[in-house]
Amino acid sequence: MTHERAARFLKRAQMPVPTLALAVLALALAAQPATARTFTLLHTFSGGADGATPQSALIMDANGNLYGTTSDGGSSNSGIIYKLDTTGNETVLYTFTGGLDGQYPVGGVLRDKAGNLYGTTYDGGNAPNLAGTIYKLDTSGKETVLYNFTGVDDGGNPECSLIADSAGNFYGTTEAGGTNNFGTVFKLDAKRNESVLYTVPGGPRGGNPLHGALVRDPAGNFYGTTAGGGGHAQGVVFKIDLAGNETVLHHFTGGADGGSPYWGLLRDSAGNLYGMTIAGGASNAGTVFKIDRAGKETVLYNFTGGADGKYPFASLTRDAASNLYGTTSLGGASGQGTVFKLDTKGVETVLYSFTGGSDGANPTTPVLRDAAGNLYGTTYQGGASGFGTVFKLTP
Repeated sequence: MTHERAARFLKRAQMPVPTLALAVLALALAAQPATARTFTLLHTFSGGADGATPQSALIMDANGNLYGTTSDGGSSNSGIIYKLDTTGNETVLYTFTGGLDGQYPVGGVLRDKAGNLYGTTYDGGNAPNLAGTIYKLDTSGKETVLYNFTGVDDGGNPECSLIADSAGNFYGTTEAGGTNNFGTVFKLDAKRNESVLYTVPGGPRGGNPLHGALVRDPAGNFYGTTAGGGGHAQGVVFKIDLAGNETVLHHFTGGADGGSPYWGLLRDSAGNLYGMTIAGGASNAGTVFKIDRAGKETVLYNFTGGADGKYPFASLTRDAASNLYGTTSLGGASGQGTVFKLDTKGVETVLYSFTGGSDGANPTTPVLRDAAGNLYGTTYQGGASGFGTVFKLTP
């Protein structure tokens, strides 16, 4: 089941690695001056009614409340939508039944000014192929399915979070479906009409856009990644214009430039794109990369697989000084993942190494940064019950 891909990958990845030389190199690179941060455990998922295995990015409202989804847990083990207040108290806003309302919300939620939440489910719905849904959750807790994917030409199995424009249209990607069954880029208008903006062809032009959300520039162009396909079967970074024409900005080789970007991108005001790959790089432990407006890729950091981190799944966060923040699913002092900072000179600092105990293990989602510089995120596993956590890092 695709929503369990992260677990399978992590299990497969937790094999004895490196050589002594690589371990020594990792420790040397990780021995950067640490930034003192206070770790606070906000919530531990029990695997029951309160949810299990969060795979979505967090969002925050004006009052500091956090919102997210878990792909499992809930009374039907089909996932939940939750809210955490500023003291860490969790409210389950909705429990998916696994039926017509959808199942396995892998992507996160988008919140409008009225407080309604919007998102996707990977599975479920009323179409014959149970290929997922687009849903709305209002402030009273009522869920409405806005669209049911058929898994055919319109796409199927979305893992994405949605983005919206000022006219109330939603945009996202599906992992599967489309004419070639390699996924789609779609639009859902305010009248719930779905249209396919681009059918991912597979092969040299990329295949299977996975997690995260699209990014859009002021001219209306969309940017994203595929984990597979491309000239070397290691994924691509793509651009889609208003007419639905795709331009492949970079073909990953799986070598020094990285391979298999799992999440989406971050775009700065100059039009540069930033992201991470779970494979490739100098030690085949993943990279942080930048693609400029001309399509030139620069590797900003190569993970060694040691104390500095290994296999970054998620997208990046950026502060006003252009420092980048992210997570790695493995590596760190205990091998259970990290939260890191990468400065403008390419110096990486590990802000926190997960122990695999009560603090959590294997973060596969981005960190959210507030105006005070606090970082919030989730771990896929670990915690008191082994089903993941929500955490805060305070400067």
